[in-house]
Parts: sequence; C-alpha cells; structure tokens
Amino acid sequence: MKLQAVFFDMGGTIQTYRYDREMRFKRIHFLRDCLSKGGIHLDLNDAQLADTILGGIASYQKWNRQSLIELPPLDVWSNYVFKNFSISIEKLAPIAEELSYVYETRFYENAMRPEIPEVLARIKKMGLQSGIISNVQCRGKVPENLAKYGIIEYFSPIVLSSEYGIRKPDPSIFYHAARLASLPTGACVYVGDKITRDIIGAQHSGFRMTVQIRHAFDDGDADTGATPDAVINNMLELLPILENEKKKGIQSETATRGRKIKGLFFDAGNILYCRPHRGQYIKKFLAENKPNPPPNIIRERMKLKDLAFHGVLDRQAYYEKLIRLYGFVDPTVIAEGVNALIMDATTVEIIEGVPETLNALKKEGYILGIITDTATPIHIKLNWFDQAGFGHIWDSIISSKEIGSRKPAAVLYEEAFLRTGLKVDEAVFIGHRASELKGARSVGMATIAFNHTNRAVADFYIKKFNDLLEVPLLKQTN
Repeated sequence: MKLQAVFFDMGGTIQTYRYDREMRFKRIHFLRDCLSKGGIHLDLNDAQLADTILGGIASYQKWNRQSLIELPPLDVWSNYVFKNFSISIEKLAPIAEELSYVYETRFYENAMRPEIPEVLARIKKMGLQSGIISNVQCRGKVPENLAKYGIIEYFSPIVLSSEYGIRKPDPSIFYHAARLASLPTGACVYVGDKITRDIIGAQHSGFRMTVQIRHAFDDGDADTGATPDAVINNMLELLPILENEKKKGIQSETATRGRKIKGLFFDAGNILYCRPHRGQYIKKFLAENKPNPPPNIIRERMKLKDLAFHGVLDRQAYYEKLIRLYGFVDPTVIAEGVNALIMDATTVEIIEGVPETLNALKKEGYILGIITDTATPIHIKLNWFDQAGFGHIWDSIISSKEIGSRKPAAVLYEEAFLRTGLKVDEAVFIGHRASELKGARSVGMATIAFNHTNRAVADFYIKKFNDLLEVPLLKQTN
C-alpha cells in the first residue's frame, strides 16, 4: 500500500505552546469579562477565580483522559468548573463556547514552528495529503490559528475532538479522520508530540508509521507507553522519512498489483470473537434480585438496543435503561445490573485461527476492515484484539454507533470500500448472518460466510477461519 497522507497533531506539533501560573493569573480578566457578558458576576477576587477555573478544568481533564470523551463546553463549565456555584444553565449556555475559546487562547502562548510552511509545501509537492487530528475543547481555536499562520489551505480534513466528541488516543477519532480523507489508515503517517495521546492512538488505529516530534515545554504529564517509529526535533527532519516511506509504499503496491480482491471487511461478533457464556452475568443478577419486567420486555429491549446501536444512546445510558426496564429503581441495584451487562459484553474469546490468519493477510498487503453493529466502544474491542496480537492491523472500522445505521443498510458497506479508496468489485465481506451477507451482496460486494446462520447465502463458505487463506476468490487476478 502506498503512502498517501500525513496527519498532524496541533498543539506541540504544528505549533509550540507554553503556560505558567503567573501568566494565567494576569489574564484572568479575559474570562471575567466573558462571564460578565453573560450576566454572571462572581464574588471572587482574581486569584480565587483563577483557582476555581484551573481546578475545574483540571478535574475535567482527569475525567476525559480516562473516559476519552470530549464534552460540549456547556457541560464542562456547568458540571466541572462552576459545579459548586448556583449559575443557571440559561446564563452559561450562550457563553460556554466562548469561555472555552478564551481559556484555550488566553491561557496558553502558542507559536507556529517556523519551518512548518516549507515542510507543508514540500509534502504537497510529494503528492501527499495533509490533515489535522487535535484534542481541543473549543471549535474555533485550531482553524483560527491555522488561518493566522497562513497554512489552513494545506489541511483537509481538520478533525477536532470538540466536534467529534471523542479524544485521542481513542482509535475511533483516527479512523474517523482517515475515513474523511477516503483513505485506509495503512496509507497514513501520523506526527505528534505526545506518546500517550498521539503515538499510542495512531498505532492502535493501524497508521503505517508514527513520528514523534519533541516539544520543549514540559506540561508535567507522564509520557510513556509506546515506541514511535521515528523521533525528530525539527519538522524538516520529517521530509526524508516521508520520501523513504513513499518509495517503500510504491514497491509494496507493485508487488500486489493485479490481484482482483484488495480489501477484506469483517463482521466482528461470531467472526473474530465469540461469547461462549453469553448472558451469564445478567442471568445471575436477575436470579439474585426480584425483577418485575413488563409483558412486552423483549420488544422494549430491542428498541433500546436499536437506539444504542444507532448511537442515540451511549453504552452507559443503554445499560441503565435496560436494568430499569426490569423494574429496578434502587441506584445500587441498577449499578450492579449495569456492571453485569458490561461483564457479559466484555467477556469474549478470540476465535481459533483469527490472529495468524489476519496477520498473514496483512502481510500479503490486503486492506483490512471491520463493519460492526455495536454499543461497545471501539477501543475496548481493539484492546481484546491487541491482547491476541492483531489489534494494529485494521485500516478501517465502520461502526453503527458512528454512522447512525445498522447492517444491512447499504451505507455501512459503502463507507467501508469507498472510504478506503476501493471499487466495489475489489472488496469482500466476511459475515455470518443471512441479512448482513445479503446487505453486502446488495451493494455489489463479494461475500464469504463463516459460522453462518441457516439460509445464509454467500459466494463462498468456510468452516475454519484459516480456510480464508485458501478461498479461490482471493487468488483471482485481473
């Protein structure tokens, strides 16, 4: 697969940043002015207001680094910064985005690395696309700075956690960015300064290469957990790395040219993993408590599942509503029930033959992807796969939660092959349900059935996962 794009982090990478407590105290008046604009006047001196804001933001950042969720500014300011103050949502709502913007622009000093314009121009001359993936609380800061530096025209897409709702290092934001560029992650390089956010996230998302650029400012956060493919001190050092990677990509593409099928897309459950003891924890929970479900509980459960799989409900809300559906109202009992559901959802076994087969397919140069209906966050599934040795191989993950549709809707299959630069006759879907295989066939994809249900119709059938390597379809040439 040839190299086609370079994605960059923003803070610490495209631009340097610094801050200190004294600087922030001197600039607290900007936030006070913003609060006043919303009719909010707090009986706090500058030091007290600064401590309140810094403490609240620190509390939020501790939470979001664990959850990997980026909340809307209103939630940040109401639930974290001013949670101990009686400030109405009606007053905060109109100024919440501006508060986050002021905080991120006035409480940091930023400067573009001076070599960046030259580097971007030369990357463009190489025929490579450039994009941004940035963790940020507000929506305006990154585009504004890129425009101020005169380099915004180089970047497409620009993906912000404040818009996407998920933060690095969650792999889903990296997959989302690659999909917007209509590329597999295996065609992309990622450049960032933080191992814990940039390098780990890009590696878990199947990016072909990760480059760490050193940033002199120490923000006090530990930064370990992965080894980048390269480490640079100046962005000009990136150029020969990209030239070399581009040559390697051309060579590998030449070796696989002529093969008819170029991409394989897998359902996840009962294809890559299974749950041999499905429902054991929730059954135990229900046996130990006294449920009082409605007579139509099966239909109601399916409605909730559909909402969760469409991304309308997050997993926590979905599980809470499920437990309440059984008539439980005690918060402690509900928490126990939610935990039982989580245990059931995350107790899995990798199907025999999957790791070695997938790694062999990756080595042969296939684009590999997943098309899954799920309420479970993608990073959790990738952790299972990481432990089995195949979490890093995926070029694309299409999730019903993100797309807002479930299989067999055509959009999920089309997103898979179109967004990785493939034609429909170059892609194959491996699934088990009759309806999902039918959905893939309806858009023109070839199909392979494994662990299949009754009446499942496919072009080929395999009994063992490693039989996939011998399917005649994968040996056909143009």
